[in-house]
Amino acid sequence: MGHRVCPWWLGYVLASPLRRLLQDPAAVVKPYVREGMTVLEPGPGMGFFTLEMARQVGASGRVVAIDIQPRMIAGLKRRLAKAGLLERADARLAPSDSLGLQDLRGKVDFALAMAVVHEMPSSSRFFAEVAQAMKPGATLLLAEPSGHVKKEAFETEVQDAAVAGLEVTGRPAIRRSQAALLKKPAN
Repeated sequence: MGHRVCPWWLGYVLASPLRRLLQDPAAVVKPYVREGMTVLEPGPGMGFFTLEMARQVGASGRVVAIDIQPRMIAGLKRRLAKAGLLERADARLAPSDSLGLQDLRGKVDFALAMAVVHEMPSSSRFFAEVAQAMKPGATLLLAEPSGHVKKEAFETEVQDAAVAGLEVTGRPAIRRSQAALLKKPAN
């Protein structure tokens, strides 16, 4: 897989209210996010999904949003503050060599990997780190843009997730995307 990171300035476009015409963030995450959850969102950009998940986890929950680009994190924090949701989110800069999830080991109820895994240097390392952060029984919604990521590349990502111990439990329909719902076994 190629390692090409979305430029920071595109974060403004991806967080645009016009995007809701193509993809409603509430409809995408509502089946998976509930009040009180700890949610992980690697590669949140400027928060198109983050803000909605912060609303849904409520005051007792938390969204941990991790990005490698300082300008994306700064934009995300501005948007969270403006929406009155900053206290429900932990927007952090990832270290250069990992996702930096050591403090979340076994604490994540739900993870959203929306159009991000194809940007990772190693999808197998990505899934291994996210799986370690997930609680037993937790779910991960993996989605990649169908016009940008070929079906074969997406299926390779799904195989890498399986190697990390995540099982496919569904293939949700997300407009203009290929998607898989993955679950960490409750052993």
